[in-house]
Amino acid sequence: MTQRNGYMDGAPCWVDLSTPDLAGAMRFYADLLGWAYDPSVAEMGHYTMARVHGGTVAAIAPKQPGMDMPSAWSVYLKTSDADATSRQVKAAGGTMFVEPMDIPGAGRMAFAFDPTGAAIGFWQPTNHTGAQRFDEPGAMCWHEIATRDGAAADKFYRSLFPYEMQQIGDGKGFDYTMWSLDNHPVCGRMQMTDEWKGIPPCWMTYFVVENCDASAKKVVELGGKLNHGPFDSPHGRIAVVTDPYGAGFSIIQRPPAAS
Repeated sequence: MTQRNGYMDGAPCWVDLSTPDLAGAMRFYADLLGWAYDPSVAEMGHYTMARVHGGTVAAIAPKQPGMDMPSAWSVYLKTSDADATSRQVKAAGGTMFVEPMDIPGAGRMAFAFDPTGAAIGFWQPTNHTGAQRFDEPGAMCWHEIATRDGAAADKFYRSLFPYEMQQIGDGKGFDYTMWSLDNHPVCGRMQMTDEWKGIPPCWMTYFVVENCDASAKKVVELGGKLNHGPFDSPHGRIAVVTDPYGAGFSIIQRPPAAS
């Protein structure tokens, strides 16, 4: 088990899901990832915290009236100053969707679209420091942005946080950049190819599972969709899936620990 008490500025620290069916989504992720839930808070739009081994891992909330956006997982990068980050977003060519606002008793959040069209959140914590469980079954372990303009994404996000960027692959057929903070990989950027036709730029969250093949099969049994995989990677066995309401994410079975 891996417990987290905080994150570096620029590291993905939290994810939440906007869904048209709160009860249905809660059942799906409980069955797939073993999540337990705190009581929904009506005053907070029925925002519902999910937990693994007692620690927070994510949240699920119903789509709010008038929101004409697809069901999706949102990724939040940790910031020590949401207002300053929002100013940097606009200066670097991004567009603010939700200006910085206080979440009583938890922190301060903002939401934006980067210049390539991907949505991204920012979280300035107070009492809620982000996901408390990390890189264990049921918890998030990795995030990456898929975009059609990798160079623009690299430039934009590096203007917000001091990422060290390392090119992976040949930069042509496989163009992937690893983003690190203090020499610690925190997220990545993937260049979208023709195979991504019809899919908008987006951030992807990876959740750890104990058995990728069994979990991929379960996604389908629970009403979701298997989009790609399972396939092996240097970091584990991966499948890209969609929940029954259209929200995409990845599941990964970590390789055995070296003895």
